[in-house]
Amino acid sequence: MKTRRQATILDLINEYSIETQEELLTRLKEKGYNVTQATVSRDIKELRLLKTLSNDGKYRYTSSAKSNSDGNGGLNGFINSSVISVKSAQNIVVIKTLAGMANAICASIDSYEHKGIVGTLAGDDTIFIVCSDNNQADEFVFEIHKYL
Repeated sequence: MKTRRQATILDLINEYSIETQEELLTRLKEKGYNVTQATVSRDIKELRLLKTLSNDGKYRYTSSAKSNSDGNGGLNGFINSSVISVKSAQNIVVIKTLAGMANAICASIDSYEHKGIVGTLAGDDTIFIVCSDNNQADEFVFEIHKYL
């Protein structure tokens, strides 16, 4: 339940400009999660969400992966603890994850902004990544394997 809720939180902050914990709590309740403010606060801490200044001058929650300066987009923790396998088939990369973790990992991959990634699609435990060509797919798989 926790991993699904946290994946939903990442989806929500990517979809909406969420400025407060109360707003995040309301959005979670709309999605069917009956949680307390304390739970949301712990999730924010565990996900390492940050409040960053947006273009409209307001502060909103963002994933620390988007602000991570170490170059890996915050992938290390997610991949190390949640990825089961990574394989490429020509220009498509398939990542198998623990149940409920694909959305959170996919959000991190999206924020990673790898030059060879054309698009991503996440289910419950599987991520499909379309790369611009076979070489880019192989390079991405190699990079992900560094974190396993």
